Amino acid sequence: MRASVAGRGGAVRVRRAVARDARRLTRLVTRSRAYEGPYAPMVEGYRVGPDYIEAHAVHVAVDDDGRVLGFYALVLSPPELDLMFVADDAQGRGIGRLLIAHLREEARRAGLDSVRVIAHPPAEGFYLAVGAERTGTVAARPPAVMWDRPDLVLPVDAGP
Repeated sequence: MRASVAGRGGAVRVRRAVARDARRLTRLVTRSRAYEGPYAPMVEGYRVGPDYIEAHAVHVAVDDDGRVLGFYALVLSPPELDLMFVADDAQGRGIGRLLIAHLREEARRAGLDSVRVIAHPPAEGFYLAVGAERTGTVAARPPAVMWDRPDLVLPVDAGP
């Protein structure tokens, strides 16, 4: 499936990630302003490797110039959104919603009814806005994760 939207700088489409995207996805994660301050240790040294891209359903949103504007990784068993990032300068352009729509279609084709999302606390509002429902809280697990995180479920056939 290829999804697309029009935006500043031309059309944005979603395609399957390939191994050569690994460095760009890693940079998107490690440079994200959402992980500044107390959240910085979570992505320090983080790497999205070619092996990860090959093992999981990783999809990227790219513009007409091939610039990666965002990406997500869907783990199918058990169904969970493992990663989702939108470039800081691309936020507010509908890229996140485009990625969620694409994720829903991929999950639907895989026969899933819902996808678990353990959200970065500042991103909870976004997931709620696209139809996720909070089911609980995942407790901090120091030293890797120093804060509690919202536990949500994203219905595949629902949402805006």
